Amino acid sequence: MAKITYIEFNGKEHVVDVKNGLSVMEGAVKNNIPGIDADCGGACACATCHVYVEPEWLAKTGSRSAMEESMLDFAENVESNSRLSCQIKVSDELNGLVVRMPESQH
Repeated sequence: MAKITYIEFNGKEHVVDVKNGLSVMEGAVKNNIPGIDADCGGACACATCHVYVEPEWLAKTGSRSAMEESMLDFAENVESNSRLSCQIKVSDELNGLVVRMPESQH
């Protein structure tokens, strides 16, 4: 299990425990975190779970797949640390992870 901090665009923080094996997106949905809509349910077929991964966590969250890169083309304000939270699998290694939601998802 990992403790993950989700930060809304307005700065409001939500710190929740997310079970290993779930995605960062599933952790947000199960805990009613605003700003992650997950319209496609985690199929990497939309960009409504777009987050910014804090730079110190980028190596641990892995790299974007080609499909994720394609979906991020539909997101607004994509940055070098942008990820689709449905594509980040939770493990003990991600304990303390911090992600921020873009302004377009508030």
